[in-house]
Amino acid sequence: MKTKTMLTVLVLGATAFIAGAQDNNDGPPGGGGPGGPGGHHRPPPLPIVTALDVNHDGVIDSGEIANASAALLTLDKNGDGVLTTNEYLPPMPPDAPADAPRPPLPPIVKALDANGDGVIDATEIANAPAALMTLDKNSDGKLTRDELRPPRPPQDGGPDAGGDGPQGPPPDDQ
Repeated sequence: MKTKTMLTVLVLGATAFIAGAQDNNDGPPGGGGPGGPGGHHRPPPLPIVTALDVNHDGVIDSGEIANASAALLTLDKNGDGVLTTNEYLPPMPPDAPADAPRPPLPPIVKALDANGDGVIDATEIANAPAALMTLDKNSDGKLTRDELRPPRPPQDGGPDAGGDGPQGPPPDDQ
């Protein structure tokens, strides 16, 4: 009986240890998620992306792109036929000052808002499939999370920063 009790305690303890050590996928690999280094958290999903990604698989596929105009109209809360920032972006945090500037617009909004006025009007909604295809960097007919993200600033020593990058310095011409 004593052995059974000890074995049960060991199994429960090991299970708790393993469950506590598992990555919760709330952040980038290696930390950075909730409770990870830096205490960063994942921002709320963009309503515009949520509306376009109908099957919520993280990819806006060719069918979803073709149906983009109708999907965007689901965000039109007041039925005026145009989308404003309060309809296609997440709300500002409740503790943000009233005069706090909004963060820069994501690439998907910049692509859809052709004239850059912050409003996605009826013509821009109608042209949404073509505008979305401009974000398809690898021309595979779908938009992945990487294609929807803003470009990252160059890191020190990276190819965009004028450094040698991962491949080392260019060979000497002799």
